[in-house]
Amino acid sequence: MRRRTLVLAIASLAGGGTLAACTAETDIGMTGGSTASASATPILASTSSSSLAPQTITAAYTPPPGTAPAQTYAVDKKVFSFSRGDRTLPTTVWYPAAAGRFPLVLFSHGLTSQPGDYEAMLTRWAQAGFVVAGPTYPNTWYGAENFDANDIVNQPQDGSRVIDLLLSSAGTVTTAIDPNRIAAAGHSAGGITTTGLFSAHRDERLKAGLVFAGTDFQGVPFTGPAAAMLFVHGRKDTTVTYRAGHAVYAAVPWSRAMLSITDGGHVTESTDFEATTRTTTEFLRYVLYGDSDAKARMAAAAAVGDVATLESQL
Repeated sequence: MRRRTLVLAIASLAGGGTLAACTAETDIGMTGGSTASASATPILASTSSSSLAPQTITAAYTPPPGTAPAQTYAVDKKVFSFSRGDRTLPTTVWYPAAAGRFPLVLFSHGLTSQPGDYEAMLTRWAQAGFVVAGPTYPNTWYGAENFDANDIVNQPQDGSRVIDLLLSSAGTVTTAIDPNRIAAAGHSAGGITTTGLFSAHRDERLKAGLVFAGTDFQGVPFTGPAAAMLFVHGRKDTTVTYRAGHAVYAAVPWSRAMLSITDGGHVTESTDFEATTRTTTEFLRYVLYGDSDAKARMAAAAAVGDVATLESQL
């Protein structure tokens, strides 16, 4: 998904650093299929690795056993006009066009992005049997009237509010959401938002997290009940460094895995789209459906195209 010219860079994100604005041009979406590769200029340059200390796994997450749907669903889409106080949160929801109860995945976009920029991957998740909700955060999306990178600190609470509304009558979608099977995912600043939902603003409804090219949230350690975490990071990312991302992976005290894209940068390219999409889909099938076969398939999914390696302690 190629588009974007924008004003902004983060000088330091890890360890509670401050956010500073400057001019930059970037393309922050996730591409798929035969889409041309994106060329991203660093806008989230982290000047240091995460300040979080490495952790041994002290509380493993094991989902109740089950089986993920074998079929591929047709996908419908709706946009909801959500808000949290005066913070508008229009939310795009991709969901299986079928009756039943499905797990929910909250997806947080990156700085200067919008949920639709990630549609290729999010649609694949919905086809596999997940309701995927992507809020547009009020001050960090491309075209925001009052763009403010510092507003990332408010986004975890926004994400929890979207979950609240989707589980209430205000957020009714055609298919039913299972309130006991919820995960959060996000890219870049959205990945930082996601780590915030497992640390400073822990939403204990979340069973799993997926962090793409992200780092920690203000240096706050992970907390709350055990969950499963999967990190996806390019080894050649010059926006949020691989070192910073891996440090956060190592700080997770629960079940964890990391998909490292050998030649990957800050965005998912057409070359690694399949490995990334298949691995994340199998991860979600395991952690939200309890499908042990899906867990076993993660290694094969990561090996697609010989572009990535998988480190797993799930």
